[in-house]
Amino acid sequence: MSVEAVPQQGGPAQPKGLLQQMEELMASLNADLSALDADLQSAGSTGSVSAEEGGATA
Repeated sequence: MSVEAVPQQGGPAQPKGLLQQMEELMASLNADLSALDADLQSAGSTGSVSAEEGGATA
């Protein structure tokens, strides 16, 4: 309980800054993963990824 009270009373700028940084990093990671997913799906629909995988396994 005292840990929760300290950031609220002692200095809300630092914990808020850390939370904001974490949220920005998560948003950036989510955007990167979405872009990677789109790239992989478009590559899969053209057959280039599946052809490379097929060549490696065959």
